[in-house]
Amino acid sequence: MQNAFASKGGMLDLAGIDVEPAGRTIEKARVLADAARTAGIPVIYLVMGYAPDQSNTGGEESPNPRKELALCLMRERPELMGKLLTYGTWDFQIVDELRPRPDEPVITKTRYSGFAGTNLDAVLRERGIRYLLLAGIASNVCVESTLRDAYFHEYWPVMIEDATMPAGTPEIQQATVYNVTTFFGWVSTVRDVARALHAATIDPNVSNARVALKRRSRGPTGPERGREAG
Repeated sequence: MQNAFASKGGMLDLAGIDVEPAGRTIEKARVLADAARTAGIPVIYLVMGYAPDQSNTGGEESPNPRKELALCLMRERPELMGKLLTYGTWDFQIVDELRPRPDEPVITKTRYSGFAGTNLDAVLRERGIRYLLLAGIASNVCVESTLRDAYFHEYWPVMIEDATMPAGTPEIQQATVYNVTTFFGWVSTVRDVARALHAATIDPNVSNARVALKRRSRGPTGPERGREAG
């Protein structure tokens, strides 16, 4: 979670989107990340941003500069040029509460999905990861885009609902949860995942954690044991 999406004065806030709930979301994500670390599960960060010269935005042939919110705001408000989701800026930085540890991968993306134009798929496969726990802001944009692509890449994605926040109203969050549970993956909570991971650290039988998550997660049938990406 970057300042752009979670902090007052960040990109979403400047766009008129309420970021007040982000504090709770950050705390839930912190608990989730700590539970994963304790269980020996890799934590992988995704950050979105652009070069100062905007050479990686897609250019004239791409719809990205015409739809991506930071790029639109910078074009509409020249005083913001080079300040939103731009490498090296405060807006681009991960919030202090969720700073990655030195050994945790940080993958930079230029599109909503963490799989688009990145090495995320290779990083996951090199580690033998098949199950993903996704947290972040915004649930209806980057989280859902990444989760859908994870499903298309044959991963088992689980959205951690209370560790995500939409860019918009609560109804938008409900729509994302519906899409995930009905079509693309599973939904769980930080509390239930933390309990399942704690059980796995006590009993090395991984299936126990999978069963625990399966009982508590919403969605069709399938395993919910996950590694975190997001």
